[in-house]
Amino acid sequence: MSSQEIRRKYIEFFVKKGHVEIPSASLVPENDASTLFVSAGMQPVAPFLLGEKHPGGDKLVNSQKCIRTGDIDEVGDKIHHTFFEMLGHWSLGAYFKKEAIEMSWKFLTQELGLKPERLAFSVFEGDDNSPRDEEAAEVWKSVGVYEDRIAYLSKKENWWEPDGPSGPCGPDTEMFYWADDSVSVPDKFDVENEGWVEIGNDVLMQYTKQGNNIYVPAEQKNIDNGTGFERLVAVMNGLDDNYLTDLFKPIIEKIEELSGKKYGENEEQTKSIRIIVDHLRAATFIMADYTGVVPSNLDKGYVVRKLIRRAIRHGRMLGIKDNFTHKIGEVVINIMKDVYSELDKNKEFVLSNFKAEEEKFTKTLQQGLKEFEKLIGKSEKISGKNAFNLFQTYGFPLELTQELAKEKGLGVDEKDFESEMEKHQELSRTASVGKFKGGLANQSEQTIKYHTAAHLMLAALRKVLGDHVQQKGSNINEERLRFDFSHSEKMTDEQKAEVEKLVNEWIGRDLNVVCEEMSLEEAKEKNAMGVFEDKYGGKVKIYSVGDTSCEICGGPHVERIGALGNFKIKKEISSSAGVRRIKAVLVDN
Repeated sequence: MSSQEIRRKYIEFFVKKGHVEIPSASLVPENDASTLFVSAGMQPVAPFLLGEKHPGGDKLVNSQKCIRTGDIDEVGDKIHHTFFEMLGHWSLGAYFKKEAIEMSWKFLTQELGLKPERLAFSVFEGDDNSPRDEEAAEVWKSVGVYEDRIAYLSKKENWWEPDGPSGPCGPDTEMFYWADDSVSVPDKFDVENEGWVEIGNDVLMQYTKQGNNIYVPAEQKNIDNGTGFERLVAVMNGLDDNYLTDLFKPIIEKIEELSGKKYGENEEQTKSIRIIVDHLRAATFIMADYTGVVPSNLDKGYVVRKLIRRAIRHGRMLGIKDNFTHKIGEVVINIMKDVYSELDKNKEFVLSNFKAEEEKFTKTLQQGLKEFEKLIGKSEKISGKNAFNLFQTYGFPLELTQELAKEKGLGVDEKDFESEMEKHQELSRTASVGKFKGGLANQSEQTIKYHTAAHLMLAALRKVLGDHVQQKGSNINEERLRFDFSHSEKMTDEQKAEVEKLVNEWIGRDLNVVCEEMSLEEAKEKNAMGVFEDKYGGKVKIYSVGDTSCEICGGPHVERIGALGNFKIKKEISSSAGVRRIKAVLVDN
């Protein structure tokens, strides 16, 4: 089956079962400062798992774009990806275990045609704080699964809960497929046997976490299904290497053409090709996203820069001498543009940024060679610290430094280099993973106030600066509001004072925040602002504050804006070309 066919089969199956298809949310999370990127299909629907009403109803399905940066350095094997798609469907209190498991079984065996004898499942074994999930096991048995194909696993493997002290949580049940055709399918399921490949997971949110190891029955019991798309496509095509599927193969073929090297010829070469494929695919999607992230030394832009530069290094190792990243980006766009229209829409923006970044980095590499020359003659061995500096500052992989050193009759302290690398990776993980809270632990009263204040500030900015002002991104936590907007000039002190005055005047009127559901067309007729208007498909939520603000948004918001306190702009700076950034706070009156 082609990837297109599998994606559509998943979505159409659950639409027939009463789910509403929603588009993929932006890769940059809306009103969730806990992480740089959306890293799981669940993340954009987090407010609705908490009880917020979704305009699409209580049964949803989609394929969500995701970015995970915590294991960038592990990319290069058969299964790791920085950008990936997560197929998902949700029940927001509409149905629970029996229906969810029965639908998963029918999708796998009837829609995909997987043989039941090649399937196995895991459920939660129970502990001192929550019971063994016999209910899930019994449902699997009722559809025909043998007892030996059901494994009871610990909380570490078969339980989901958010970071933080509270939120919906519960056991999960994972689905496995025997993918090794060279060996007969074992009668008994052993999760440690690598022949079993996980292909899906139903999270059964039946509890609410109320502190460490305290769980009470949830008022709204939810289902969250997550199915790794790239892995499923590989399994469905009898492949043990995700990169051999139609999602990646045309990109590999382009790299082979540019480098003259063949995928699968040797281990190091194949690893370099996978890294180039993965990193440039991820960078293409991030830059094409509705937020327009570009390579830089900050936040999301730093991730894009790291991905592009690491791909360039591996391209040079394969012998690609000319600029090539934009050529790979174009192939990625051609493969995926029919599914994600923003790729084609923002094609020129993406390709021009690839070209500019590669030209800039080529000069940096040349500077690195000069830096290397300075190390010659100082000792018989280049220290790990110096080798790592060449890697970190100038993009020299260890292999390149070793090759250059060998030509000069020098060695490189590999052990010391690895030690420096480990320290760097730990810092990188801590800084960029941003352990996924997905809003489930971040919808505090203060965060909701800042979310509402952002609507008022946008309305004030448009009134003071003009209708060209559009939201370009936001980052909200319990302590402050950070807001990016389109405007080419630095705001004057008078303009900032006027925005503050307007927002505080509106807060002083203590207006109601009114929520309405309507079609996207009706929302446009109402002149609702819609930065994230494509998030919900045909039906959207509109939040209005008197005659001041009217926006398409997922929520949540305060009921009356008098609760916000006093609004104050702390800083207004440049974010990127044509985009300004405001940092603002709310203080008690």
